[in-house]
Amino acid sequence: MALFEATHLHKRFGDQVVLEDVTLSFEKGQLSGIMGPNGAGKSTCFNVLTGHYKPNSGTVTFEGRDITGLSPRLIAGMGIARSFQIMNLFDEFSVLENILVAVPQSIKRSFNPFHDICGNSEAIDKAESILARVGLKGKENLIASSLPYGERRALEIAVALASDPKLLFLDEPTQGLGADGTALLADLISELKRDYSIVIIEHNMDFLFSLADTISVIHWGQVITTGSPDELRENEWVKASSLGEVA
Repeated sequence: MALFEATHLHKRFGDQVVLEDVTLSFEKGQLSGIMGPNGAGKSTCFNVLTGHYKPNSGTVTFEGRDITGLSPRLIAGMGIARSFQIMNLFDEFSVLENILVAVPQSIKRSFNPFHDICGNSEAIDKAESILARVGLKGKENLIASSLPYGERRALEIAVALASDPKLLFLDEPTQGLGADGTALLADLISELKRDYSIVIIEHNMDFLFSLADTISVIHWGQVITTGSPDELRENEWVKASSLGEVA
């Protein structure tokens, strides 16, 4: 049984069909990718998978449990974390405070990092460890808005990791990054995939092909094919499409 499965998903907005009979599965211990041209339905699919949109039909299961239509909060509580294409940080608070919001120790003890940051050494130790892992050691007390864009991306991933997720969804993580920032992010995700099951939706095909174990191609709201990067390079549909130039 796959860690996460979506079966026969359909999603429409009014008369517009955005997803049609989408079936996907993500295995534990793998980095899975979702790619496709602009307007293919990737973002809608991601939002359905993580509970931000309810499908019109179809099912989504996590660890064998039906989570179809559950709220993002409930889904997150089961061990699924995600980042967003548009970053979702507390810009006016410190780097450390951003992590403390999501650390389980803080939530369990009703700890409020904005009023009592010294009140929970266990939570602070965990937050500092996560920041070190994403390359932000020594920047705990900086205001989040002061970080360079690439480090803000790393902070957003750190916030997602703070909840100890069983599955991590990353939405267009290279968005807005230059070549150097993208290379640093690739190194970070390559290290994280040793310990986390990860799903990435990404427009940068070079980035995705270098990291993913399997990739699903979505076009016109349907899954065209799924395979390893090497298999997709030989896929006739991919070769015939604009994606083939990158592959």
